[in-house]
Amino acid sequence: MLWLPASGSDQAPLVLMGHGGGLHKKTPGLMARAHDTVTRWGYSVVAIDAPGHGDRPRTTEDEQARTDLRQTMAAGEIELFESISVRYSASLAERAVPEWQATLDALQRLPEIGAEAPIGYGGGMSLGTAIGIPLTAVEPRITAAIFGGGFFAHAALVEAARRITVPVQFLLPWDEEYVDRQSVLALFDAFASKDKTLLANPGTHRSMRWVGIDNEFLVRYLGRADTSPA
Repeated sequence: MLWLPASGSDQAPLVLMGHGGGLHKKTPGLMARAHDTVTRWGYSVVAIDAPGHGDRPRTTEDEQARTDLRQTMAAGEIELFESISVRYSASLAERAVPEWQATLDALQRLPEIGAEAPIGYGGGMSLGTAIGIPLTAVEPRITAAIFGGGFFAHAALVEAARRITVPVQFLLPWDEEYVDRQSVLALFDAFASKDKTLLANPGTHRSMRWVGIDNEFLVRYLGRADTSPA
């Protein structure tokens, strides 16, 4: 999905948006964020389905992981649930990162985007960040990133965070039911960015109401563009 301003200068900043686990590129929350980003800042926004999500076919691994996650959750086997979740999200990231890079390659060939447009990662809770962190770690075209909690912060993500030096805003749901808060704080600490901000609000990533978000974070690093209807 590509959202463009109805008018304005070409090569406006481009924001990549991820989605949460089990969701897709057309969820109401993501669509609302995309529309706001285009109409408020005149940016372009792109979203793709993660492997096995939305319009994408599911592999045998996808189906098995979903089944195992449901069963372990129902049985209250939290350690096994974490192990499966970490393994599956790492597999999704391994598949999704080159897809995002191919998407960027294709978009930069469009005259509306071009090769000079500043690029930011606009976040997405849980899976959107589990994919966004390894993507930002290897993709030099991304110059600022917003990440969000709701996932297990495993060793490979911490290692990827250590390679990220661009400005980062991290949104932390303070009361996730299954995620160890200290592990997510350690992940934030691992970012090598000199400019990084942590915002924590009470609640889980599914139930909380965000207060105090720095809405101009991406604008400071990507620049401004003319606002326009989407």
